[in-house]
Amino acid sequence: MIRDTSERRLWISTQVRERGSVQVAPLAERFGVSMQTIRKDLRFLEQRGVMERSYGGAISADAVNASMENAVNVTAEPAVEVKRSSHADEKMRIGKRAAAMVSPGESIVLDSGTTTLQIARFLPDDEDITVLTNDLDILSVLATKERLNIVMLGGMLRRKNRAFYGAQTVAALEDLRVDKLFLGVDGFDIECGITTHYEPEAILNRKMVEAARDVIAVTDVSKFGRVCLHRIVSVENIHHLVTEAKVPDDIRAASARLGFRIHEA
Repeated sequence: MIRDTSERRLWISTQVRERGSVQVAPLAERFGVSMQTIRKDLRFLEQRGVMERSYGGAISADAVNASMENAVNVTAEPAVEVKRSSHADEKMRIGKRAAAMVSPGESIVLDSGTTTLQIARFLPDDEDITVLTNDLDILSVLATKERLNIVMLGGMLRRKNRAFYGAQTVAALEDLRVDKLFLGVDGFDIECGITTHYEPEAILNRKMVEAARDVIAVTDVSKFGRVCLHRIVSVENIHHLVTEAKVPDDIRAASARLGFRIHEA
């Protein structure tokens, strides 16, 4: 077992370059040191440009930089008005396709986002469907349907994207189990996983994943290959991907390798 600090940091930097990301808890277990020691290692490597820190671990600086070459301001979250106008037709088709995956008798979570907002619009108004969300705009759309059962997750309102986050929001999911989670993403990269700009969102999304029997990622193709600062889960944690028809070859290959099903809108 490597115990020397310099050897451990060299091993971590090699891993993050090869794998794209690392997580604190597995590293602490592997080396037999505290998580605080690993966090110091990651901070040291971040200062030297090897990686970017994320919740629970770190992402390769090369992966972040490569993503930035393909997308403008990938590390900066666009305003919600910009998100709504971007790929609007594609999001509408994705939302309609995803809504068709919901059956009477099911409970679902709609994560915050402009693509999941389209799912809300196309959901059938059925009294046997229960919808949970933390998104204020999604709530407004759902409220126009007279039969749906609606559960609003509380917390602190983040005005930038009109959604609720925080310990109260996470606690609301603690004892709940739902059939499906429709997860919006800011970044979808095979190596680095599903990522987002906002740390409390990543924390809440992981709790949503834990509560759901089926995890369904919904995204247009512009998010493929992007890496944002905060990692939610690995791609292998999803069961379905609803996206556009022009799915890149590497995403199709990952679907066959990791076992998630692609649904083309």
